[in-house]
Parts: sequence; structure tokens; C-alpha cells
Amino acid sequence: MAEFDPTTHPHRRFNPLMDEYILVSPHRTKRPWLGQTEPLQAADLPRYDDTCYLCPGNSRTSGQKNPNYKQTFTFENDFAAILHAPAPVAPPPSHPLMMIEPVHGACDVLIFHPRHDLTIARLTIEDIEHVIAEWICIYQARGSEPGIEYVQIFENKGSMMGCSNPHPHGQLWSLSAVPTIPAQELRSLKKYSLNTAATSEGPLRPDGRPCLLCEYAYAEFKMPKDEGRMVVFNEHWIAVVPWWAVWPFEILLLPCRRHIESISQLDQEEKKAFADILSRVTRRYDNLFSSSFAYSMGIHQRPVPAKEGDATIHDDDKKNFAHLHLHFEPPLLRSASIRKFLVG
Repeated sequence: MAEFDPTTHPHRRFNPLMDEYILVSPHRTKRPWLGQTEPLQAADLPRYDDTCYLCPGNSRTSGQKNPNYKQTFTFENDFAAILHAPAPVAPPPSHPLMMIEPVHGACDVLIFHPRHDLTIARLTIEDIEHVIAEWICIYQARGSEPGIEYVQIFENKGSMMGCSNPHPHGQLWSLSAVPTIPAQELRSLKKYSLNTAATSEGPLRPDGRPCLLCEYAYAEFKMPKDEGRMVVFNEHWIAVVPWWAVWPFEILLLPCRRHIESISQLDQEEKKAFADILSRVTRRYDNLFSSSFAYSMGIHQRPVPAKEGDATIHDDDKKNFAHLHLHFEPPLLRSASIRKFLVG
């Protein structure tokens, strides 16, 4: 019998954040491809586009005119997926298996830069710091509103990811309920912290308990470089292809020096390091296939900012077990024009 080789033989890997296994079939990357290919995103965009509804001074479809902003600019989405409270009361379900629950909140669009032709990979570190500052500002403001239980910060980059405009921007959705994936992550983080003894010398939570992601980051950092999955790192952050990656170029980005619940807890040095590693990760992506690399990025953290009096740790509140991290999930498989599809 052949000796097991994880780079060749099919196997399952456990994702402790989602409490599920994923199938890994590395040998299938060698198969010939006669399937769908995607058009490359235009690389010669103008600095300013008079038809773009995100460029400075232009009018949006709502009729509102953008200011001549010089750094970032935030506005409520003209076609918001979530509407403000109060939400109408849902009718009783016609069957117990057909439940419905109203959701309310807000959808903000954050434009990263006035120039139409830039991306995070091409922004200066200072420009990225402005984006981070605006993320924090909106997270704190929206997360403090009555009835808001979760603030989701994300960027879908590239037409392949369904992005409707190439002008550099992201979104922040404020929701009256915690979405399914972050909710499961919080359950897993809580379960690990309450039921597992520390397995490394990695950072501990303020209450002295272990954190799943702190321990994972420490394990990856200590891994021999020729065996590990680390892509880039700096003094405060580490970017790795997670052991349980579903996407070929997936990245998990997280702080590695101390336990941090949310972006609002970052100090100035950590914010600057955050901007640096965002720049390095996105430039690595673009250099991989010499193209503007498509991805979906989401910031997962404490659902809403900690309020006064929340410093007391409550074991029954899973929000208190959050650890800040970012998911980068690019859809590409083996080139800039071949997508990976999930099946079943």
C-alpha cells in the first residue's frame, strides 16, 4: 500500500471554526480543462469616469450628487439589501418548517479612494489607513444603534465576484440578526475557550482562557517555513492559507500578538500594521496571475462593539469569545480566467 501523501491523496480536513469537515482532492488540479473561462477585468481603467456613480462629483442613480471627496466617502446604498426599522410583522408560518423572520438595519457603501482605477493593492499605506479608520467609525456608529446585532464589513472585488462597479469600494451591512456563518464561528470559539486547555504558548484571552484562533495563528507561525502555509506576516498580523481551506487561494488574516475582539480595539501601531498586511496580501494576489485578482473579503469580529459594562466576561454570551479575523475567498482555480465551483 502506498504511503499517504496529503498533496496527492484525497482526504478530509476539519474546520474548527465551522465545526465541519471539508473534502480535499489535490490530484484533481491535474485534470484537463475544457469548461467555462471568465473574461479578464479591464486593466486600463481611467483615473476618472464621468459615467461612474462612485466617482467624485458624479450623480448616482438616486439623483444625489457625490461630493468632491479627497480620501474616503461613505453613503447609504441607494439599492440597500436591508431596510431601516421598523420592519413589518411577519405573518404566522403556514407550516413549522416554513419559518420567516423580518430583518432590519442599514447598508453603507464605503468608497476607498477618489481614483476610479485603483484597488487596495495599489493604494498607499496611508490611504489604506483611511479606509481602516472609516471601517472603525461605521462599525462603532452602526453597532451602537438600537436593534442592531451585527455589523458585516466586506468587499467583493471584480466582476467575477458580482461587483457591479470597478471603482474601489466595499460595504458595511448592519443587521438585526447575526448571520449563520459568523454565528457558528462564535459558537466554536466559545466552545474551544470553555472546554480546551491551552496547547501552546500563544496569546490568551483577558480571562486567561485559550482562544482557538490565537492558538492556530501561533501554531502556523511556529511551523517550519517549508512546511507551513504562511503567506506574509508582520509584527502584529499573519496571513495564512488555512489548513481547512476550501478555495485554492483562500487566506485567513488575523492578529497574532494578542487576543483582539474587534477592529475598534486596535492601537495605532496595530492599525498601521493592518494597513501594511492588507497591501501585501492584495499585491500578492495581483502578482499571482499578473492581473487584478478577484476575491470576496469579509471581516469577522465581535458582532457589535463592546458597551460600557461589557468588560465582565459572561460565559453565556458568545459575543465575548470573538477574535478578529478576515477571510479572503478568491474564486480562481488555476489561472486568472478559470473559476472554482462548489458542487452538491
